[in-house]
Amino acid sequence: MNLKQQVAPAKQAEFKDKEKPAQIRSSNITAAKAIADAIKTSLGPRGMDKMIQDKKGEVTITNDGATILKQMKVLHPAAKMLVELSKAQDAEAGDGTTSVVILAGALLEASQKLLARGIHPSRISDSLLHFSTQAQSILESMAIPVDLSDRNALLNSANTALNSKVVHEHSGMLAPMAVDAVCRLVDPAKDTYIDLKDIRIVKKLGETVEDSKLIDGIIFTQKTQGFGGPNKIEKARIGLIQFCISPPKTDMDNTVIVRDYSAMDRILREERQYILNITKKIKAAGCNVLLIQKSILRDAVSDLALHLLAKQKIMVVKDIEREDIEFVCKSLGCRPVASLDHFTPEVLGSAELCEEVQTGGSKLVTVTGVQNSGRAVSILLRGSNKQVLEEADRSLHDALCVIRCLVKKRYLVPGGGAPEAELAVRLTNYGQTLQGMDAYCFRVFAEALEVIPSILAENAGLTPISTVTELRNRHARGETNAGINVRKGWISNIVDEKVLQPLLVSSSAITLSAECVRSILKIDDIVHVIR
Repeated sequence: MNLKQQVAPAKQAEFKDKEKPAQIRSSNITAAKAIADAIKTSLGPRGMDKMIQDKKGEVTITNDGATILKQMKVLHPAAKMLVELSKAQDAEAGDGTTSVVILAGALLEASQKLLARGIHPSRISDSLLHFSTQAQSILESMAIPVDLSDRNALLNSANTALNSKVVHEHSGMLAPMAVDAVCRLVDPAKDTYIDLKDIRIVKKLGETVEDSKLIDGIIFTQKTQGFGGPNKIEKARIGLIQFCISPPKTDMDNTVIVRDYSAMDRILREERQYILNITKKIKAAGCNVLLIQKSILRDAVSDLALHLLAKQKIMVVKDIEREDIEFVCKSLGCRPVASLDHFTPEVLGSAELCEEVQTGGSKLVTVTGVQNSGRAVSILLRGSNKQVLEEADRSLHDALCVIRCLVKKRYLVPGGGAPEAELAVRLTNYGQTLQGMDAYCFRVFAEALEVIPSILAENAGLTPISTVTELRNRHARGETNAGINVRKGWISNIVDEKVLQPLLVSSSAITLSAECVRSILKIDDIVHVIR
């Protein structure tokens, strides 16, 4: 009797342990699918926007997948993997952050069906790897080569990225701005990478998005300092200093007691002489525009120094942030100077014009016509309120990323759900040539890809089932470029409609979502560590 009682709990424990991995897997898949369902209504040009409110009460209105997920409070570890997935897509391609999460959700749902049939997770994972590799080769076969000197092709892809944003009505102005900014920085013959840090976006509240402009030079959000000093200088010679033009302080916190007026006069006279010597040396080097780095230990420039510099007709812009120094030097072709002894004509940059301009209720300093400039441009972005300005910034960043994708990989694919529909048809056919478990897995995964056209149609107010069926038929008949025309509400040749996106966006979405799903499938337990 005792022996039977001892055997029963052991069997029960073993049974529970076998159940546990399946439960963990199911829990992970459900949590990840919930994230995909939360943002699927934001897909496409007719997608809905989300209003996000943070702890401080700040409101963000956006339909950018990466922004929504970044600000969403996610607790489940598997759901966090999808948030990281959208960040990875944002870093790799910059666009398609919503699509990649929806694809991952659809592939997880397909994997759940396969698990329910008793197929081992490792077999599903291997099939998915084979599936994504095959999908890459099909995408490359349907890609359209693009030349970076073809401005229209670049504009079409930038417009496609902007059409799904809140500020889509301004795409006619933001797209050329993004294309021009990137084209000024790259050499089409040899460059395969562009650092978007070389494009500085300055956001200024006021006016409308239409008043934004691309400046071939640099913008400073600080206004000029010094009363009576110049506000406009032609043939500017620009110096950037990292030392202070103010009376020196003692190393330790000492107090100087002055007992009579003659001593006080002497101190003030010495201070004036000390600052005058510095300003004379700056003027002697031929500098007429002075940029001063922000100082935290003492005032970077005193009122007396500003007065003396203004008398010598030197324009002063102070409080240049430390992290902006590299960009300023690259833009203006000048070198930062840490001590007065090294302030010579060789370290100065040259520009045609440096002037202070009034924008709305504030002032900016713009430097244009820079000689020997490095590869850097600035964009002044305007917006009537904070939400519009922030969303315009995110949308412009996506457009810049799309052009960056084309610099990396110079191919375009049709948009409007065409690549996913083509992949679904061709991978289903390829699956029929395989044998065993792979053939079945391929068919289920290929069906999962149709989630993108289905959601596009649903968000556009079309009937998803009839639209996807019609799209599948058109692709089965060999119409590779057939896609959902959201504007007209039917299926048409999407290339003729100029709805194109970079190959890198689609290929990285499939690769990254497949990798994410494979890692979720391999998890069979969650271990909580108590520190």
